[in-house]
Amino acid sequence: MASALHISGIRKTFGSGDKTVEVLKRIDIDVAPGEFLILVGPSGCGKSTLLNIIAGLDDPTEGEIRIGNRNVVGVPPAQRDIAMVFQSYALYPTMSVAENIGFALEMRKVPRAEREKRIVEVAAMLQITHLLDRRPAQLSGGQRQRVAMGRALARQPQLFLFDEPLSNLDAKLRVEMRAEIKRLHQLSGITSVYVTHDQIEAMTLGSRIAVMKDGVLQQLGTPDDIYSRPANTYVASFIGSPTMNMIAGSSSKTLAGGLFDIKEASLPLVSPAGGPALLGVRPEHISFADDAAWRGQVSLVEPTGADTFVVVKTAAGDITVRASPQTQAKPGDTVGLQISGAYVNWFDAASGVRL
Repeated sequence: MASALHISGIRKTFGSGDKTVEVLKRIDIDVAPGEFLILVGPSGCGKSTLLNIIAGLDDPTEGEIRIGNRNVVGVPPAQRDIAMVFQSYALYPTMSVAENIGFALEMRKVPRAEREKRIVEVAAMLQITHLLDRRPAQLSGGQRQRVAMGRALARQPQLFLFDEPLSNLDAKLRVEMRAEIKRLHQLSGITSVYVTHDQIEAMTLGSRIAVMKDGVLQQLGTPDDIYSRPANTYVASFIGSPTMNMIAGSSSKTLAGGLFDIKEASLPLVSPAGGPALLGVRPEHISFADDAAWRGQVSLVEPTGADTFVVVKTAAGDITVRASPQTQAKPGDTVGLQISGAYVNWFDAASGVRL
């Protein structure tokens, strides 16, 4: 049965005295049994350090880690009943695929018949039954990653930990393996924590996402929460590709509701608070309109197949619009811009916090 994970008040510092560096600043996260939590953020934000603390590869300066009902701070990794999948496959080159998958079971003195049964089950789940007699050198990168996951799955641990496992794969394989990891989680139901700097992986894989920056948890929520209702401008800019448009202006009340005044136009949008604010709008919620008062000049057109992204230079800054592949916009065109008011986000102009 899947176990809950409780991360409470975790701090981590390195060095001492004037050279003390705090890399984790009181992180609190509760992960429900069977949940798939993503830790996402740029390099140096503390996500891998937190994963290492959960795994027991590092100790926190303060705080508590509970797997199920047990506080595991100070408990060796081998006694935590966890399994890790790393960026490097870490396979034994002289062992076959079957031997690599079953190695952890052999170390735990699992009877041979049960071990072999489990190897066959895991290989079938991962669709690598035909590879069981091969050595790692005879496998592709995607096949090696499947074997590394198979070794972890065979353990049937309380907790799965993934440390950027897809970073070494090419773009096509990454897409395939993302789907594979999600399918395996749905089959196994094992509580999982997955570290990545890739926001596409975060959005597609996670039940919930923890966005981190400089050792601070910025927001914890479902993919829809993080994308549609970001807690601050950092989350808004980090999640989503292209990034959310940020438009500076000032909000005022009118008899009709409200206006948001920017450098070249007044938009009929109502802010939760009057005065200076930042308006956040995703590219898909801005469209072209010939009669719009807000206008700009097309500076870049980027076809991507399913969509075309059009960058429009305005007095309020560069604005990215998600358009259809059939758009006729081309560099140099003057276009009108219209915002869908139902999907806007408002942020404090000074702090960047969501209003």
